Amino acid sequence: MRLGLATVVCFFSFVWLSECAPPTCYSRALGLSKEVMALLDKIHTYHRTKTCALIFPTIFLDVHNSCVTTKLRDFLYVVLNHPDQHCRERPRIVLLKRKIQNLYSIITRICYRDLVFFTDDCEAIDTGHTRPHYAEDRLQLLQEDR
Repeated sequence: MRLGLATVVCFFSFVWLSECAPPTCYSRALGLSKEVMALLDKIHTYHRTKTCALIFPTIFLDVHNSCVTTKLRDFLYVVLNHPDQHCRERPRIVLLKRKIQNLYSIITRICYRDLVFFTDDCEAIDTGHTRPHYAEDRLQLLQEDR
């Protein structure tokens, strides 16, 4: 019984250790963009920060879009220069500011030339609706079907 229990514990410790790969630039940028989107959702729904969020432009972060750097910079400007001092000091707004600054720094400095942008659809960051992007082989199939 003890040997079986020790074997199970040893097995799960190896499984846990194998999941501990260090984050890459891409995984960190992707994870941080999801954190920012989740935090924005909380800010827009929480009753104490809902009025502060009215001034924020709509943004849908996609680290595969080349327009993300300019949109992040513009959004960060709005967060930093919020007209209401009380809103600038709210803990969730301060956390949002830090996360956006970190994401912007990761994309523009740390991961510079490591990230691959698949699209340059700036409207998709504003609306959340992306246009379909067909690769050459898919485009060729679409042309042959006609």
